[in-house]
Amino acid sequence: MAPARIPVAVLGATGLVGQRLVSLLADHPWFELAAVTGSPRSQGRRYGDVVRWRLPGDPPRAAAALVVQPSEPGLPGRLAFSALPSEIAGEIELSFAGAGYAVSSNARNHRMDEDVPLILAETNAEHLALIETQRRNRGWDRGLIVTNSNCTSMPLAMALKPLDDAFGVEKVFVVSLQALSGAGYPGVASLDALDNVVPYIGGEEPKLEIEPRKMLGRLDERANTTRLAPFTISAQTNRVAIRDGHLLCVSVELQEKATPAQAAKVMRAFRGRPQELELPTAPPQPLIVRDESDRPQPYRDRDAGNGMSITVGRVRECPLFTLRFVALGHNTLRGAAGAALLNGELLKAEGYL
Repeated sequence: MAPARIPVAVLGATGLVGQRLVSLLADHPWFELAAVTGSPRSQGRRYGDVVRWRLPGDPPRAAAALVVQPSEPGLPGRLAFSALPSEIAGEIELSFAGAGYAVSSNARNHRMDEDVPLILAETNAEHLALIETQRRNRGWDRGLIVTNSNCTSMPLAMALKPLDDAFGVEKVFVVSLQALSGAGYPGVASLDALDNVVPYIGGEEPKLEIEPRKMLGRLDERANTTRLAPFTISAQTNRVAIRDGHLLCVSVELQEKATPAQAAKVMRAFRGRPQELELPTAPPQPLIVRDESDRPQPYRDRDAGNGMSITVGRVRECPLFTLRFVALGHNTLRGAAGAALLNGELLKAEGYL
């Protein structure tokens, strides 16, 4: 007899990231979607009647039958996936954690809190040890908050991790070409997006310059915090007329010189804790390195590993730094909902639920 699945909730289930979570939780082997929350205008009504479904097909039948509830403690289970907008996420997530829930958040509000693990499961699963510090600091017996990063920080951190481990990263210059779905729905107005590139995304560059350094930083157990990785990042971000998939053009200065072939080899070989544990949402190969001169491309590569793999290509020498390459990640799967779900799986596998 199969073990009973763990009941979970999705906070902010009607938004685009919430819909991705609802879709990913359908028939999940470990988790059962038991509750969805939404705004006051949706509460008390069937999810299937109030959600404007933006993904292919229809909402999963079991999810569609759920009644939308307020984003307040008292929901079934102990694990809540937060897809709440940042304007309201901070206090709501604290209330759930204070009530004993494990919160796996996609929101930005607590990412840089010193006692909150900012987790990219393959790169820094060991940072979950901060949970004990978090509970002591905040007086929580069982509750916790973990966050995933900004959707653009994630492919950069994943690509840099094996390079940093093998050769040491000194400095990074990155230019992003970011999909429209990263702005949510309805997102960027069509007359701004068509025939155009918008060379500014509010708040995005500071996140891209700091979040990878926290994910690739060192856990300082004496100070009960994470020391930022010592390298520097300079970022420029652009919104382009692509539906899904954030593309990054990256130049990296390494402490120890490496050839493009050596860099590609360590990236291809990279595996993390989710692959060791064979977590349900983990791609077998988190970093896919392609040899073609014109890959990765959002349309052709964003769904690699069910949207959970980062694809790297054009690994070559750089006239300014050591190496340059292009990296691509699916921003609403690996960059948002899928990352939050994978963090929830990691919490279960490591005994935090």
